[in-house]
Amino acid sequence: MLITRIAEKELKSLAGQFKSVAVVGPRQSGKTTLVRMAFPDKAYVSLENPDTRRFAIEDPRGFIATYPNGAILDEIQRTPDIFSYLQQVLDENQGKGRFILTGSNNFLLQENISQSLAGRVGYLYLLPLAINELPGDLPGELPGKRLSANELMHKGFYPSLYREEEQIDVGKYYTNYIRTYIERDVRLIRNVTDLYTFERFLRLCAGRIGQLLNMNSLAVETGVDNKTIGAWLSVLEASFVVFRLQPYHKNFNKRIVKMPKLYFYDTGVASALLGIENAAQMALHPFRGSLFENMVIVDFLKSRYNRGKTNNLYFWRDSLGTEVDLIAEESDTLLPIEIKSGQTITEDYFKSISSWLKISGMKKGWVIYAGDERQDRSNGITVLPLAQMSTAYT
Repeated sequence: MLITRIAEKELKSLAGQFKSVAVVGPRQSGKTTLVRMAFPDKAYVSLENPDTRRFAIEDPRGFIATYPNGAILDEIQRTPDIFSYLQQVLDENQGKGRFILTGSNNFLLQENISQSLAGRVGYLYLLPLAINELPGDLPGELPGKRLSANELMHKGFYPSLYREEEQIDVGKYYTNYIRTYIERDVRLIRNVTDLYTFERFLRLCAGRIGQLLNMNSLAVETGVDNKTIGAWLSVLEASFVVFRLQPYHKNFNKRIVKMPKLYFYDTGVASALLGIENAAQMALHPFRGSLFENMVIVDFLKSRYNRGKTNNLYFWRDSLGTEVDLIAEESDTLLPIEIKSGQTITEDYFKSISSWLKISGMKKGWVIYAGDERQDRSNGITVLPLAQMSTAYT
C-alpha cells in the first residue's frame, strides 16, 4: 500500500521553478518512493549500487550523458564529484526539474550544492510520516485514529512500518536501523572507531529528550571531551537523527534561558534507544511525557517542511521556570503551544500559557493533549486532541 505524501504537491511545484530539486531527509523516510511517484517518467538511478556509483565516480561526464532527459539520482552525496558536471549540464539547458536529487546526509549534500549548484536547486525536506498522513481504518476516519498515543510513540513514523502487506517487528526494525544507517552514516561523515561509546552517547541523548542541552554533562557521562560531543551531535543532526529546538530570543522584560533543547526526529528511534519494547511499557515509562512532547513538536516541523516552509519553531523559558513548550513564529504573530501527555484536562494545563499570553500581549494559544475532547476556552486558549492538532499548524 502506497501512502500519499503531503509533500508531493510542493515537490512538483519546486520542479516547475528550479532546474533541479533536492529532496533531503533521514534514511527510510520515503524519499525514493515520493520522487518515483511524482516523476514516473524519469529514469531512476540508485547511487548506493556499487557498479553504478563506480561509473559515476570514474566517468561523471559519461554517466550524466546517459540521461539526456534528466533522471532521479538517489543518494547523490555518495558521488560528490558529480555536482560540478551537473552544474554545466544545468547551465546549458533552460528546462525545469531536469534532475531530481535525493540524499540522507544533509551536511554532505548542502556542502556540494553550495559549492556547485547554488541558485539552481530547490530544497525539500522530507521527514517520516506526519500524523495526518497515517492510514486510517475507515473512509473519513481521522488519520492515526486506530493507534493510541502510546502506540504511535513506540512505533514511530517510518513508512515501512505502515505498509499493510508487510508485517515488520518494530523492535527488530529499529535495531537494524540504528546499526545499518546511523552507524554507517557516522562513519561516512566522521571516522568514529569506538562504536560502543558512540552508541552509549546515542542512548544518553535519548534520555535527554526535551531537556536543555548540557554538553558538559553529556561529555562526562559518555567519557569523551566536549569537542567530541559537539562533533557527534553535528553528525546526528546532519543525518536527521536529532535536532535542537532553539529558545525564543525575545525576553519580554524577563531573563530567558538561552540553551537549546534536544529532540529526536522520530520517537520510534528514541524509544528503541531507551529500551521501550511495547506500548504497554510506554504507558508507564518515566519518559512518556517527554516522548509525547517530542512527537507533537516534530509533527509541527513536518507540517512546515511538507509545505516547503522553513523551521519557525522555538520554545520559551524564563529564569523563574515559566515555560511554553512550543512557540510558532509567523510574521508578527507568536503562537504559543503547550503539550500535555495526560488524557484529562486540568487547570495546570493553562498556567504557563496564560502567564505567557499576559507577558507577550498575544491573544491566542493552544494546548495539545492525549485525550479526545476539544475545548474552546473564553480566555483564547483552545484545547486540541492529538488527532486534531493540524488545526494549529501555521
